[in-house]
Amino acid sequence: MNFTTLKIELDGPVARLLLNRPDKANAMSEAMWAELPQAAAWLNTQKQVRVVILAGSGKHFTAGIDLEVLAGLSQRVLGPGCPARAREYLRDWILGAQATMTAIENIRVPVIAAITGACVGAGVDMIAACDLRYATADAKFCIKEVDLAVVADVGTVQRLQPIIGYGRVAELTYTAETFDGNKAERIGLVNGVFATSEALMAHVETLARELAAKSPITVRGVKKSLLYSRDHTVAEGLEFVAGWNAAMLISADIQEAVGAYLQKRKPTFAD
Repeated sequence: MNFTTLKIELDGPVARLLLNRPDKANAMSEAMWAELPQAAAWLNTQKQVRVVILAGSGKHFTAGIDLEVLAGLSQRVLGPGCPARAREYLRDWILGAQATMTAIENIRVPVIAAITGACVGAGVDMIAACDLRYATADAKFCIKEVDLAVVADVGTVQRLQPIIGYGRVAELTYTAETFDGNKAERIGLVNGVFATSEALMAHVETLARELAAKSPITVRGVKKSLLYSRDHTVAEGLEFVAGWNAAMLISADIQEAVGAYLQKRKPTFAD
């Protein structure tokens, strides 16, 4: 796939999805908002891909939404013409932006965010849609929208509550506090922090390889079960996983996993 704002690198079972506007701190332009769902859909067609690493090119993960996008939306709504139609356009744009983050969440394999530098505004929306998050100690996080007179509307408020809790989300959303990777780990936003970007990427690459070595159909099932259970009751989550395992439990993978365990060797699974 050829993109203007993204780069995809395939390395066996691991794919790297890179935000690729380093000269703009990977700020999310209109093109990036449009290309991310396309990239997610394409990755879902690549059967050999078992893990995706999401990172930013250059120093920063992302500075959030490109301010030119906000300016364009304001001009569209405040300019001449029917105000109702202008606001309908804005609502549709917001729903499309939400769908961009949902597309990342719906990548069928685990997505690991590797965060360096700025992770601001829409960047927090993006990492909230990932399965695992790791950062450098000097990374800078901020739910910035309130300082731009915007209600955060692309997933941070909704997705972060199960991760760090209502009180933490409320505090960070109201205050737009900027905090580093150490605090991000302390409050549970990231799974781990590293002193350098090199150490961060080394850990993430190793973890990705570890996950990629496991039964891919099982890992995909774990992801589906986690997301379903997040959004449903315990009883509904149990019903879902019972249905999943009734369909998927007895597989070539379980035979290979058990055989490898008994023979004291590493299992090998088909894509």
